[in-house]
Amino acid sequence: MAKNLVIVESPAKAKTIGKYLGRDFRVMASLGHIKDLPTKGLGVDVEHDFKPTYEIIPDSKKRNNKKIIAELKQAAKDSEAIYLAADPDREGEAICQHLAEEIVPKRPRKNYYRVRFNEITKRAVEEAFRHPTKIDQNLVDAQQARRVLDRLVGYKVSPLLCRTIGGRLSAGRVQSVALRMIVEREREIENFVKTEYWTITANLAAKLPPPFDARLVKVDDKTVKTSGFDREAKKNELHIADEAQAHALVAEAERERFIVADVSTKERRRNPVPPFTTSKLQQEASRKLGFSVKKTMQIAQRLYEGVELGEEGSVGLITYMRTDSTRVSEAALQEVRVLIGAQYGKEYLPDKPNYYRSKKDAQDAHEAIRPTEVARTPESVAKFLSRDELKLYRLIWQRFVASQMTPAVYDQTTIEIEAGRFLFRATGSVQKFDGFLRVYEEGRDEKPDEDEESTRALPRVERGEELKLNSLTPEQHWTEPPPRYTEATLVKALEEKGIGRPSTYATIMSTIQERDYVEKIDGRFHPTPLGVTVNDLLVANFDDLFNESYTARMEEELDEIEEGKRRWTEALREFYSKFERDLQRAEKQMKQAKRQAIPTDEVCEKCGAPMVIKLGRFGQFLACSNYPECRTTREIARAGEEGEESEIVEDEKCELCGRPMTLKRGRYGPFLGCTGYPECRNIRKISKTGAVAPAPVPLEERCPVDGAPLVLRQGPYGQFIACSNYPSCKYVKRETTGVACPRAGCRGEIVVKRSKRGKVFYGCSEYPACSIVFWDKPVPEPCPKCGAPFLLEKTTKKEGTVRRCAREDCDYRAAADVAQGVPETDREAALVSR
Repeated sequence: MAKNLVIVESPAKAKTIGKYLGRDFRVMASLGHIKDLPTKGLGVDVEHDFKPTYEIIPDSKKRNNKKIIAELKQAAKDSEAIYLAADPDREGEAICQHLAEEIVPKRPRKNYYRVRFNEITKRAVEEAFRHPTKIDQNLVDAQQARRVLDRLVGYKVSPLLCRTIGGRLSAGRVQSVALRMIVEREREIENFVKTEYWTITANLAAKLPPPFDARLVKVDDKTVKTSGFDREAKKNELHIADEAQAHALVAEAERERFIVADVSTKERRRNPVPPFTTSKLQQEASRKLGFSVKKTMQIAQRLYEGVELGEEGSVGLITYMRTDSTRVSEAALQEVRVLIGAQYGKEYLPDKPNYYRSKKDAQDAHEAIRPTEVARTPESVAKFLSRDELKLYRLIWQRFVASQMTPAVYDQTTIEIEAGRFLFRATGSVQKFDGFLRVYEEGRDEKPDEDEESTRALPRVERGEELKLNSLTPEQHWTEPPPRYTEATLVKALEEKGIGRPSTYATIMSTIQERDYVEKIDGRFHPTPLGVTVNDLLVANFDDLFNESYTARMEEELDEIEEGKRRWTEALREFYSKFERDLQRAEKQMKQAKRQAIPTDEVCEKCGAPMVIKLGRFGQFLACSNYPECRTTREIARAGEEGEESEIVEDEKCELCGRPMTLKRGRYGPFLGCTGYPECRNIRKISKTGAVAPAPVPLEERCPVDGAPLVLRQGPYGQFIACSNYPSCKYVKRETTGVACPRAGCRGEIVVKRSKRGKVFYGCSEYPACSIVFWDKPVPEPCPKCGAPFLLEKTTKKEGTVRRCAREDCDYRAAADVAQGVPETDREAALVSR
C-alpha cells in the first residue's frame, strides 16, 4: 500500500502526476471544491466579522461528492503523509484548505503539506515534492474575501431585481459591470451622429514603375482632418465636409504640377510580442480560432493537466494557464534558443534572450503560458490531440517561439509631393527580413486603414522629379460608431480597466448570456431589453458599486489581502458599511419604480380606459389603467417606429382563423402575428437567418385533455406534438421510454426531457410530485443478473453502446446488442417535448 496520499482536482491531473511519483504515492482527485457556502441562505455572519459558514456540497449540486469525500478520508487514514496539490492560485489554495479541514485525520494527527508546481512535468513535480510548504493563509483569505463579497452582492441585490422586475434574475459584482459596459456601448452606437468627410487621392506615375497613390494631407498650412470629428476642427485643420468642397479642391489641384518635394527611406523594426498571459491567450484564441473564452480555458486546462502521448503516457503540454506574468524560466529560455538556432538559423536568434516587462499590477506568481518542452512541436503531438487541442497548442507554441526570435525589418519609404498649395503623401514599406513573423503574427481586432497603404511598393523617385497625374479622385466617408464588443475586445477592455481577473472572464461571459442579459449576433454582444432594464435599475440605485473604477479598486484590495498587506475582514467592513446604506435606499426606490404608473394619451382598445407606462421584465410597457379587471398590455413604440404600418406577408395565412399574417417585432426579435389579434393570438417565430417557422401540421390523433386534434409544432429544441387549442390547452405529448417509474407508489413513467441547454435526460412524467431523474437512457429490459426491471444505456466513442443495471448494488455491465432487444418505442421517430 502507498505510504503517501496526494490530492489534486481532476482525474487527468492525478494520472499524469501519479506516473512521475512512483509506488509510494497514491494520487486521488477531489473533482474541484468539496465545500462551499450553502445553496440556501446567506451563509455569512455579517455581525461577527463576516464569518462564513461552509457546508459539504450536496450530491444534488456536485455528483457523488459524499462518496468522494468518504474515499479521500479513508485513503488519508491509511497514509503516513498527505500532500495537497491543487492548482497554484487562490482557488487552489482554498480547495487545499477545505481538504485539510475535512480529509486530514485529527486523531491521530497526520502530517500534511502543500505542493505547488507551475507545469506538470517530471522535473517540476519532483522538485515541488522535494520542497513541500504550508497552505498560504493570505491566498486563502483573498479567495474567501472574494467569495463572501460576491455572495453579499448576489444575495442582497438579486432579490430586489426579482421583486421589481419579476422572474429569476441575478446581479454580480463583476458581471454587472461587464453588462453595464455592453449597454453603454450600445447607447453610444444608438446616439452616434455620423459626420461626412471627404478624402482626395492622386494616382501618379514616375519615370520608373509602378504607378502609385498619394493622399492629400495638407492645403496651405492646414492638415486635412480624417478623424476626431467629435470635436471642432482646430485652426490648423481642414475638414472637407461635402462633395462641392471636395470637387472644388480637385478642380484646383488638377491645374497644378506634381513635384516630388521630399523622399525619405528609413529602416523600421517590428519587435516580437511577449508569450501569452491568460487574457492575451483568451483574446488571440477568439480572434484567430473563433474560440469562446470558456472553450479556450477548458482546452488549456486539459493541455495543462495532461494528454496521453502514446508510449510516453500522460504528459502536461503547457504551463499553468492562469497567469498575468510574461516571465519565463532560464531553463525554458535556453531550450527555445537551441531550437530556434537549429530549426530556423542563427539570423533568427538574438544575441541574448528577450525579456519582457509584466504589467504594473501583475502578481507575477507564475510563468507565462508556454510549452513545457518546446521540442514537442505541434507536428510531433498532432496525432494525439483533438482538432481544437492541436489548434490551441500550436498557437501557444508559435507565440512562445516567436517571442524569442529577432525583429522583422522593413524599409519604409515616404514620398511627399507638392502641387501648388496642396501637399500629397505616399507611404510604403518593403520587408527586408521576416524575423519572428516567420513563425507567428499577432491578430488584430480592427484592421487599420493604413495597413494597405504602408505595405504597398513605391517606385524609386528623386527630389524635384515631376510626376504625371493619372487621376485625382475624391472619396466620400462617414464616421463610424464604436464597434460592439466581441469576446476578445470585452476581455481586453476588462483587463485594461482592472475589472475582475482573467480566470473569471469565462464565467462572466457565460453568466450574462445564460441570464438573457445579452445575446451574441455575428460574434458581437448586443444587450437584450431585459439586460437594459436590469442595468438601468442597478446603475440608478448602486452607481458607485457597479462601476469600473470601484470594481477595479476592489480587485486591488484583494491583491493586497493576498500579499498580506491588509486583513480581509477590514476590506469587507469598509465595503459593507456603504453597501448597506445603498441597499436600504434601493429598496425604497425600487418599490416606487414598481408601483409607478406614468399616464399617457393612449387608450385601451378593449375597455377604453387610459393606458399607463409601467416597468416590467423587458423594460417599460403600456398597460391598461383598469388592471386587474382589464389585462391589456402593449409594447412602447421605439424611436423610428412611430407611424410605421405592419407589413402584411403574402402567402402566409393564419392556420387557426385564416386571416393574413403580419410581420411584427417583439422582445425576442421579428415574428409573424395574426392580423386578428387580440381575438386570435397565433404567432410564428422567425429565426436569425430569416426562416419562418413552419405552420403546425394537423395529426389524426386527438388531445386526451379536451379532444381537439393534435398538431406537430416546431420548438426551440426541435419538433414536438401538442394540442391545437394552445394556449387554451397546454397539453404536450411526451416521448416515453416504456419504463415505469421505479419509485415506490409512483404511477408515472420515465419520459424523455431536455434541459435549458438542450441536453437530453430522462425523468418521471409525474414531476414535480416525483423527481426521479436519469442521465443515461432507461431501456425496458430486465437485468440478467439481479432481475431489476430495466437497464441504463450509454453510448461513448471509447466503449460504444453499453448497458448496465440501474441498481447501484449490482455490477452488471455489458455491450448492447444494437440489432436486438431494442423496444419498438425507441425505434420510432418519437418527438421530443419542449
